[in-house]
Amino acid sequence: MTINRRAALAFLGLGMATPVLAQAPARYSGAVAFKHGVASGDPLADRVILWTRITPAQANAGEIAYRWRITPTGKPRRFRRVKTLAGEGVTSAARDFTVKVDVGGLKPGTQYSYEFEANGVVSPPGWARTLPVGKTAQVVLAVASCSLHPNGYFHAYSAISALPRVDAVIHLGDYIYEYGGPGSYGMDSKVAWHRGHLPDHEIVTLADYRTRHAQYKADVQLQAAHARAPWIVVWDDHETANDSFAGGAQNHTPIDEGPWNERKATAIKAYYEWMPIREPEGGGFAINRTFHFGDLVSLMMLETRLTARDRQLTYDQDLNGMNGKPDLPAFRKKLADPYRRMMGEAQEAWLASELKASVVAGRTWQVLGNEVVMGRLNIPSPRKEMGEAAFAKAMAASSDAAKKRVARLEAFSQMGLPYGLDMWDGYPADRERLYAAIQAAQARAIVLSGDSHAFWVNELFDQGGARAGVEFGATGITSPGGGDLLTAFPIGEVFASANREVVYNHQSAKGFVLLTLTPTEARADLMTVSNITEPTYETRVLKTYRVTPEAGGLSAPVEA
Repeated sequence: MTINRRAALAFLGLGMATPVLAQAPARYSGAVAFKHGVASGDPLADRVILWTRITPAQANAGEIAYRWRITPTGKPRRFRRVKTLAGEGVTSAARDFTVKVDVGGLKPGTQYSYEFEANGVVSPPGWARTLPVGKTAQVVLAVASCSLHPNGYFHAYSAISALPRVDAVIHLGDYIYEYGGPGSYGMDSKVAWHRGHLPDHEIVTLADYRTRHAQYKADVQLQAAHARAPWIVVWDDHETANDSFAGGAQNHTPIDEGPWNERKATAIKAYYEWMPIREPEGGGFAINRTFHFGDLVSLMMLETRLTARDRQLTYDQDLNGMNGKPDLPAFRKKLADPYRRMMGEAQEAWLASELKASVVAGRTWQVLGNEVVMGRLNIPSPRKEMGEAAFAKAMAASSDAAKKRVARLEAFSQMGLPYGLDMWDGYPADRERLYAAIQAAQARAIVLSGDSHAFWVNELFDQGGARAGVEFGATGITSPGGGDLLTAFPIGEVFASANREVVYNHQSAKGFVLLTLTPTEARADLMTVSNITEPTYETRVLKTYRVTPEAGGLSAPVEA
């Protein structure tokens, strides 16, 4: 939230007559531009976050004064004037000239338009809907994740902006990527020559992270999606560094890149500056929060990266014993350790309480916005699932890199090991605790997940075989999936046939999940764009699945 100068002085305990006021930097009155669009986020029934960034023409500009205004867009009743709310504030280089305002006093279930003004320049408009209260017939959510700038155009964001209705956009992380430079992730794309990352190296410093956020928000297709509806966001790993956890990351080397806690804090400072998220009081990384859409839906956003997650196990580091050969009993013991966590005890208690409260309040659906895939995914054997003839034909048509990936799948499939140790499969005891909370509350849990660059429709079961919920996994906006490499293999069908919980999987489509919730069903449309490397595209529904509410739970997902 932007704090004006008077409030800032009071917060610091400085009287208005102190010499500090006389030394205030001159207000910048030169040319400005709104190059990064506008955004709204974290809507409640009576308030919403409004965001923008004001770019001064001079690099050394001082404070910039701005105004904001927000207006209901519906037709007013006869003889009643439309009430516009407005306010003002200042921003500066201290927060990279970004603006974040938490606007209260709004009416529930109401569509608003908003805009900013600075030095005589007016921003593009944006639109936001507050959350409804009471009886609610329908909620429409667009669910997105994983946008790798060099790898392709953000057509899926453009498709979200063109939806006839979307109440909120749920973004599950990897909004930016930290990589950069020649040969880095995504730089083999046919459009990377003009979409390469800025700065052109891996980001580590505050200036680096700010520059990367600025590059992403300069994309007009992303701007359109932000302007279309409020966003409810959570970070995954690439907003800091790949495979991050509370105490480090796979893609962080302290000897070269400094202490992890400093990099983590730097990355999240830039994230808070550049994202339309309501920041936790006192700062920090605890962004677990709940949004109630009338009597229909409770959306609980889970932070499972930076507050409590223990280091991920990896097969390269943790599988082999002292003799260099796989020690499966020892590995499975590590994997099942009940003290290894994705969420801390306080987070688990919070989630259990929120689930129970939502059910007691009579809401139909309890939706979990969650970064990584929750379903059980054993490593499949393509040879076994496809048959010898089809497998041999696919291998003959594959690149060397694809053959190497398949050979690794085949080798590990014989051990009965989970596919993703960075996913919930890497923390099975914590997952059982989460399922127990769902079942204790008798919640109708719909889990939304990102990270995997693939569409998933999963039926979730606890260790005893009881259904705990269903999962809809969003594919990447542009990030490459397994099917982009294994082009000769029906890899999604292989996963589905080899795993009880997987109803459907597609590992090369790009797009998002459109989730429509009513009192009688939850409908997930897997929306895909035709390409990410051509200027034009088409949008289509790849598959549609639906679940219905049942007493104390929900049905299995079925194709509509």
